[in-house]
Amino acid sequence: MREAVIVSTARTGIGKANRGYFNITEAPVIGAHVMNAAVERAGIDPSRIDDVFYGAGNEWGTQGYNVARNTIFAAGLPTEVPAFTLDRKCGSGLTAIALAARGIMCDELDVALAGGMESITLTAKQAGKPYQNQSVIAKKPYAYMPMIETAEVVAERYGISREAQDEFGAMSQQRAYDGLQKGAFAEEIVPITVEKATFDKEGNQTGTEQVTVTQDEGIRGGTTAEILSGLRTVFKDGMVIKEGKYITAGNASQLSDGAAAQILMERKAAEAEGKDILGIYRGFQVAGCEPDEMGIGPVFAIPKLLKRAGLRVEDIGLWEINEAFASQCLYCRDTLGIDPEKLNVNGGAIAVGHPFGMTGSRLAGHALIEGRKRGVKYVVVSMCTAGGMGAAGLFEIPG
Repeated sequence: MREAVIVSTARTGIGKANRGYFNITEAPVIGAHVMNAAVERAGIDPSRIDDVFYGAGNEWGTQGYNVARNTIFAAGLPTEVPAFTLDRKCGSGLTAIALAARGIMCDELDVALAGGMESITLTAKQAGKPYQNQSVIAKKPYAYMPMIETAEVVAERYGISREAQDEFGAMSQQRAYDGLQKGAFAEEIVPITVEKATFDKEGNQTGTEQVTVTQDEGIRGGTTAEILSGLRTVFKDGMVIKEGKYITAGNASQLSDGAAAQILMERKAAEAEGKDILGIYRGFQVAGCEPDEMGIGPVFAIPKLLKRAGLRVEDIGLWEINEAFASQCLYCRDTLGIDPEKLNVNGGAIAVGHPFGMTGSRLAGHALIEGRKRGVKYVVVSMCTAGGMGAAGLFEIPG
């Protein structure tokens, strides 16, 4: 059978939403930047790309009108290269990689570009009034429950204490800061220079400044569980601010903007051309769960993935599970019996950020690079997904 391999990966640094790096940068700009970088790093003629699979969680405004195709135009890639945008919310970027790999394995593609992006800043500003289908709510009353509220549900339902969540949040920041200091993200990030809007203390825009983005903006060295324990617990239910019990800005993922991309090829062709194979695609599975506890989705997707691959949790040398919230990531880790020393070793979305469509692509790229450094054979990338799903992908690091 044909095998699909990843021969390059590229991403932007991740900017904080609203006041961060990319607060006035249109989504196709950052998407185009990483697409071109992935092509350049792979050393391929872009006209060879048979299809582009690109994820975006919010498909309106700057990410509307098949943003993947528009990003091809912004990148200056050949008009003959097709593209489509897919939406599996937080699992979009990983799903894009899986679809590209499956196309190669089925002998329908030879070269593909995959990845994802999210401008939470601009899409939030460009969003219309949220609509909830009554036909859906009649069958699933919690189908539209805000993700932050589902994290409260998971913490309460499964006994994940506020203290444990704050400790996990602090660990994520500490690991990410240590990773930043030792250059753990340097191979992934492609610097980009953009204009950023500036604001005064009252929130009034004061102008713009040029910034060159070389690293993730949300990493905070010196974060401790004690500091996080003093943060207020609140969440927004529609337009109503409610008092929470567990979730804070310190133990939840940051709202953020960014983009990532990979080039995939058929393995024999990649080897014949002397490409640097970062990882071999070995499988992808998705599983559904109740929407009000969407964060536990990986608990269902990961066993499904490992069973099909004939592997056990103990066989996986490195894990990247998206830290949408500390409550759900802790539950998934402990329920599955994952070694904490093999999970999110350079921190996760609590520190780095979580641009919805980008996340799966970012995690895959990072897992492959870090897995190679550690000499492991298998890495698993997983995340919960809005609406009540878990997604998981398996990659082998060539020895």
